[in-house]
Amino acid sequence: MAKRKIIEIDRDKCDGCGLCTTACIEGALELDDENKAVLVKEIFCDGLGACLDVCPTDALKVVERDSTEYDAEAAYAHVLKTRGQEAARHVHGAQAAERKPAPHFHGGCPGSMAREISHDPQPQTDRSVSSRSELSQWPIQLHLVSPFAPYFQGADLLIAADCTAFSIGGFHQDLLKGKKLVIACPKLDDTTGYIEKLAELLKRNDIKSLTVAIMTVPCCSGLYQMVEEAVALSGTRIKPKKVVVGIDGRIAA
Repeated sequence: MAKRKIIEIDRDKCDGCGLCTTACIEGALELDDENKAVLVKEIFCDGLGACLDVCPTDALKVVERDSTEYDAEAAYAHVLKTRGQEAARHVHGAQAAERKPAPHFHGGCPGSMAREISHDPQPQTDRSVSSRSELSQWPIQLHLVSPFAPYFQGADLLIAADCTAFSIGGFHQDLLKGKKLVIACPKLDDTTGYIEKLAELLKRNDIKSLTVAIMTVPCCSGLYQMVEEAVALSGTRIKPKKVVVGIDGRIAA
């Protein structure tokens, strides 16, 4: 054991937003039972501080102290198991480990880092249809979103089945504008934990309105049912608004 740079967490300042857990490519950070950031294992932290920039409360800093050396191969194996092979390829110093045969695990990716998206004011034009994106945060897939992300606080929330955005031509203007977005597929996703995560999101944030967009196909109704269960589990009194989209792109209900 020798002195090296490693992350240090001020628990009093940590608000449990979870942004650092997705910013850390090596998967060294997670939220504990008290919704505070903790080091999973010191050997997963490379000490470079990629997580510092995303912390809204300045709860993270890099210090120099006695610690076991960073283990790139261990970090690679950890990320491979929890986030998948594409994410593992970006682990610091893991190029050699990547060359070793390994099973593929389904998981997240470095692109899951939570962030808000700003847009310049929309200029007035004579065009009746706009191609402007109304997406205002990232990530959006339910597996990847953090219920503690600050942009959910006081938001109008849209929970949309994956296919809705491809079916309705005016998805951004007609459904997404002014809302934060979560997407999911009740048929193809592993929905384990979806209800609990949605319930946590609703409980932790003062959600102003909740819209659920699904397709007319039978399997899609499962998403609305999950949202209803999440609302009940959260103890909130918010009433979801259901929007049903036909495969022809028209809003059926």
